[in-house]
Amino acid sequence: MDKSTIGGIILALVGILAGLIIEGGKISQVLQPTAAMIVLGGTIGAVMIQFPLSVALGAAKGLVKVFLDRGQAPDALIKELVGYANRARKDGIVSLDAQLATIKDPFLKKALMLAIDGAEPEELRKMMELELDNQEEQGERLSQVFEAAGGYAPTVGIIGAVLGLIQVMQHLEDISEVGKGIAVAFVATIYGVGMANILFLPWAGKLKIKFREEQVLREMKLEGVISILEGMNPRMLETMLMGYLPEHMQQAPAEKEKAAGASA
Repeated sequence: MDKSTIGGIILALVGILAGLIIEGGKISQVLQPTAAMIVLGGTIGAVMIQFPLSVALGAAKGLVKVFLDRGQAPDALIKELVGYANRARKDGIVSLDAQLATIKDPFLKKALMLAIDGAEPEELRKMMELELDNQEEQGERLSQVFEAAGGYAPTVGIIGAVLGLIQVMQHLEDISEVGKGIAVAFVATIYGVGMANILFLPWAGKLKIKFREEQVLREMKLEGVISILEGMNPRMLETMLMGYLPEHMQQAPAEKEKAAGASA
């Protein structure tokens, strides 16, 4: 689980509800299923109008990335690529054909397959960079879905509030209920603004970060495969790939193992 996402949502909700209670309010005052239905239904409908259905559904599936951290560890990827480099240096690039069945990542598998089939480094780079660009564009579209939802939700919330006020105005004869009705009407605005700023817009930002991290890993895989094809020394390959990582992570796997052994 992504602790940052879960913890952030819980902290935001607790802070808002705690403030409401401290001010003398009740949680039941903001629990309005009809307001939630108006905001969610209107926002999802507007998003589906703006984006093709395949993109909207892809964004819903991509939401898993916001709550779950399933990305491959960069140091594990470097160790895997260095292992391929060692084997290719000893037995030739064709010897990696036996490893293809065990590779689950489609991008790495495709790049290695092209290298094994005899593609030149420049040809391999051009073909895989096209896929990199396509993956980047898809990631941007999915994050744009939630950015759009964050823009529509507050406006749909205002629509919900106006609808509630229309109902209140039709019953002005019971003046004691007018105040309560107005308060209930504005709950839809709270839902719209809250969903936009606590859920949709932060989700869009988190997806951008996640997709960028995945893109960096793909770039590492491409550079690693091309370097293996060009016959780069495994140690030099490891040093080069470490350059993709943040400074605090730039410690070679071999050094990590040595440090772990010394501490043990």
